[in-house]
Amino acid sequence: MSLFSQFKGALAFLCYLLNTLFWAIPILLFGIIKLIPLKIIDKTCSYITDNCASAWIYGNTLSEKLLHPVTFEITGDTDFDRKQWYMVVANHQSWVDILVLQRILNGKIPFLKFFLKQELLYVPVLGLVWWALDFPFMRRFSNAQLKKNPKLKGKDIEITRKACEKFKTKPVSVMNFVEGTRFSQSKHDKQSSPFQHLLKPKAGGMAFALSAMGEHINKLVNVTIYYPEKVPSFWEYLCGQTTHIKVDIKITDIPQTMRGDYINDRQFKIDFQEQLNRFWFNKDQQLQQYYLGDSAKKDLNTISCKPEREV
Repeated sequence: MSLFSQFKGALAFLCYLLNTLFWAIPILLFGIIKLIPLKIIDKTCSYITDNCASAWIYGNTLSEKLLHPVTFEITGDTDFDRKQWYMVVANHQSWVDILVLQRILNGKIPFLKFFLKQELLYVPVLGLVWWALDFPFMRRFSNAQLKKNPKLKGKDIEITRKACEKFKTKPVSVMNFVEGTRFSQSKHDKQSSPFQHLLKPKAGGMAFALSAMGEHINKLVNVTIYYPEKVPSFWEYLCGQTTHIKVDIKITDIPQTMRGDYINDRQFKIDFQEQLNRFWFNKDQQLQQYYLGDSAKKDLNTISCKPEREV
């Protein structure tokens, strides 16, 4: 990586930082005002904080276009409605996935609310901003913790339900990386994942969210992200090492077969996981097509670059 690229990366990071700090102030201010226990105040402040967050994303996108431009190749469905409730799922490979999703969906659907690990609440500035924006923070308990304190059983589910209850008052887009973590070959091997390019999807968070929100949410946005050059780190992305990203979007109705009691209905739990697995097999096939297509292009380029043999 050249020194000039690293300079541009540092400048881009500075722009992201200043833009974040600028918009964090009004978001946190109205996030605190939302603590007043009046529904009209909570709803009004939620609209204001979401609009501030959308402007924050537009600012980041402007920095990207100026300092490390990327060509997006978007296929599939693009007929969105800002008055609609959406459940968004995507494959997860890098922190850059979040920037990609925000850029392609910002302003087209209600502001994205990500399911986040509880530990991310303590990230400086961003943790409080995510809290003010009502992002659902997931707390997972290990088997050892549950054995030590059985009262914790179901606590994570209750936290998810309470977080999603807030989303009934206004249109929202709930984002869930159902793999639970970023893809890596070591994680893939450890899981013995049946997919070529994906980890096993975890159905719990998505099922609880659909159950908590009831009929309010009825559209599924299934996003497949592919980096033709290589999966970039956040720093590599800022330095302009990524120039092309492919994104496929499929919008479908959420079937009634994905609504039910995930906790107590064992058959529903099995059926829900099977449905999610089918989504993931289709996504895996889509990624495989991308990989095979790029591999064929590389082979053709290699052949065309070879010098002709003298006769």
